[in-house]
Amino acid sequence: MIDTLTIGIRFALYVDLMLLFGLPLFGLYALKGVERLHSNVLPLRALAICLSATGVVLSVLSIFAMTASMAGVALLEVDRASVSMMISETPMGKAWAARMAALFGTLIIAIVMGRLKTPTWLVLVSMGSAGALASLAWTGHGAASEGVAGTRHLIADIVHLLAAGAWIGALAALGALLFRPAHSMSDDHIRLTHRALEGFSLIGTAIVALIVVSGLLNSWILVGPEHLLSMSSSLYGQLLIAKLVLFGAMLGLAAVNRFRLTPAFDHAIEGGGTLPAISRLRRSVICETSAALIILGLVAWLGTLEPPMSM
Repeated sequence: MIDTLTIGIRFALYVDLMLLFGLPLFGLYALKGVERLHSNVLPLRALAICLSATGVVLSVLSIFAMTASMAGVALLEVDRASVSMMISETPMGKAWAARMAALFGTLIIAIVMGRLKTPTWLVLVSMGSAGALASLAWTGHGAASEGVAGTRHLIADIVHLLAAGAWIGALAALGALLFRPAHSMSDDHIRLTHRALEGFSLIGTAIVALIVVSGLLNSWILVGPEHLLSMSSSLYGQLLIAKLVLFGAMLGLAAVNRFRLTPAFDHAIEGGGTLPAISRLRRSVICETSAALIILGLVAWLGTLEPPMSM
């Protein structure tokens, strides 16, 4: 029961903090000027406020769930002294405290500065949410290693989290732009959506490269070359294989989006018949987002299991 609850909270935190980081970042590189301020394009301020507040609530739940898991007791049996000790005396607890500070910071910035006609608040929210998202590395296997190898593993975990957050945020933003009622799909909005797709195509290459490199490093450390052929014999290995297969599918969909669907969308705009092109992009984004959510669920589960190198 504790593991199931821990996995659920970890999954919700991954989704929430990745969106909190990825959406403002998308607003910075894919939108221009007043587009970042208009809620009818993307309600970035409202989303930042909601996601920051949700992150605070989920983080409170997570510290109780982690304490319960370590103590081997039910969630309702966790006492305040145990939670205080977890926060003050463990790396996970200190990372949790840093995350809470970052989330309260992003919440205040979004409320106070979000009305200003400047992208400064988006920069600050992106920076704060990057810190909050990076803190999750201390709840996984990356913080368990020691020495130089442990430092490399932790850095790889952080890079992996931030790159994944940028991708998840972009998928959510592109989905919001594409899934509009027909009466909201003006010519200006359609051209903005196409520009956003092209903008993400460029930065997406760097995001994929970071995910692949950091993921390979993490797998090398956690699995080890001597366990590669026997990966399917353990639950950890089976989940990791499923994750890799889904990630491969995401790469394939991303490639189709960049080299086929986005150029076809451009041609459709020039020709005046955009509905079929938009429908194909919508289906692709649904599939890619679904794969991403399943991967996050697998990652949340993997974080509660012993990797082969620890056995």
